[in-house]
Amino acid sequence: MDLSRRGLLGVAGALGAAGAVGAAAPGPGRGRTPGRVVTGLERLMAEGYGQLAGQRVGVVTNPTGITADARHLVDVLHADERVRLVAVFGPEHGFRGTAQAGGSEGTSRDPATGLPVHDIYGKSGQALADVFTAAGVDTVVFDVQDVGARFYTYIWTLYDCMRAAALADKALVVLDRPNPVGGARAAGPVLERAYASGVGREPIALAHGMTAAELALLFNGEFLAARPVRLRTVAMSGWRRRDRFGATGLPWVPPSPNVPTPESALAYAGTCLFEGTNLSEGRGTTTPFQVLGAEGVDRRWAREADALGLPGVWFREAYFTPSFSKHAGRVCGGVRLLVHDPEAFDPVRTGIGLLVSARSSWSGFAWRADHWIDRLTGSDRVRLMVDAGAGVAEIAADWEAGLARFAAVREKYLLYP
Repeated sequence: MDLSRRGLLGVAGALGAAGAVGAAAPGPGRGRTPGRVVTGLERLMAEGYGQLAGQRVGVVTNPTGITADARHLVDVLHADERVRLVAVFGPEHGFRGTAQAGGSEGTSRDPATGLPVHDIYGKSGQALADVFTAAGVDTVVFDVQDVGARFYTYIWTLYDCMRAAALADKALVVLDRPNPVGGARAAGPVLERAYASGVGREPIALAHGMTAAELALLFNGEFLAARPVRLRTVAMSGWRRRDRFGATGLPWVPPSPNVPTPESALAYAGTCLFEGTNLSEGRGTTTPFQVLGAEGVDRRWAREADALGLPGVWFREAYFTPSFSKHAGRVCGGVRLLVHDPEAFDPVRTGIGLLVSARSSWSGFAWRADHWIDRLTGSDRVRLMVDAGAGVAEIAADWEAGLARFAAVREKYLLYP
């Protein structure tokens, strides 16, 4: 992190009920986009960091933890005498976001601030509680941009931090950010606990349609009720559930190396399912999760996928050569997704349709030997139904009852209209 520590946002407004505060003033020399979303970070700044007063603070963050004028919260908090920032904690991909999937950056020291940076990826329970204790923090602040899919690991880092903070008797503050794909509804299968892993610890829907603060409230109320953390959330202002990232007025920072754009985030909840197959999900290309394929795949896949008539998306024949990951350095044939109607587009059903059509159109289709697809979908049902020749509607019908139960629970914890 080599962002310079610049002037602070001005203080505007006063702390209201449940942490609601006035919008933050812009940084020196920088204008504020009219009507944009004000993040939890900026609302915390606007009220003068009252929720952190007198606390030794550690932050869980990565390059996405920025203000609307692109200053990083570590730089801002470190420069403000009202905050006693003592540690930084890095999730998957690391504090600086340089590591690929399944990796992190290790423990280091931030050259801009001199603060210790602790690698917490893969840590949970007492082991993570011990990291918080050794770091000397009283309060853990979480500020990371999610992408709205159950198997994106940042929400489970949040969950693990909540459990560990409760064990270590620390408070936890979540600074909220938009769900970049919107939050009007939840979609897809709900995890069965027998398939819990680092890409899904508790029974929530594959596309949960929630923000980080909403998920924290749900986790505390439903899954950690026996030992809840001392949780505080700082909500956004100006965000509505139907809003996708383009409507927020906020700068996009890739939350991980293979989600470079909001368009890749929109497709991710469906096309990341191809991690569980022998086809490339586009890692090592300029359009990850928007192109899929393998050596030997031909135009039949795109034709069959398009014939499904999936709402909001077209498919075209595509060829690409990944620079790393599956099929690195080899020409792959496959499909390119073109989302023409984001309101109608359902990434989970699209992902299922692509699995069904890939299996029927390419004789080389195979699941990963470890059945990773079961961890991604939350049970063995999708894999078994695809193998049995079921169609998209039949597979989706299989998860509807569980999704309806989750939606009823989810409703209790929603913060935004």
